[in-house]
Amino acid sequence: MTTRRQMLATSAQVAGLLAAAGVLPSTAHAAWPQAAFEAKNLADAARALGGGAPAESKDVTITGPDIAENGAVVPVGCSTTLPGVKRLLLLVEKNPSVLAASFDVTDAVDASFNTRVKMGQSSNVFAVAMMNDGKVLFAAKEIKVTLGGCGG
Repeated sequence: MTTRRQMLATSAQVAGLLAAAGVLPSTAHAAWPQAAFEAKNLADAARALGGGAPAESKDVTITGPDIAENGAVVPVGCSTTLPGVKRLLLLVEKNPSVLAASFDVTDAVDASFNTRVKMGQSSNVFAVAMMNDGKVLFAAKEIKVTLGGCGG
């Protein structure tokens, strides 16, 4: 029977060997899109991330409840089957920071994501598909919140 201490020691040795072999990834230093997080609306967020003027599209889908009992954990999803998508975003219109989530997409990734967001109050939530050609397509859904989740 392996003890916890033995398992930790073995794990540390394996991690050290992997790091020495260059197999472990180095620390990621993604560019922080500060302007996108400071945006106050959909158009500003799209512009901050290098996109054009947003246009509504039936090819972008947003899912979420009509009424969320707890704004601290609202399940939402976004997806599209369009080719040429480089990024999917979730934006909550009345949150202090409109941009709630950003997902980078490649041809190897299915452009469909589910997560949970905080909502301080009832608001429109946008699923936004940023295309390789600079187009920005979106779908919107109003979600009513009975108990806000952004403090207070």
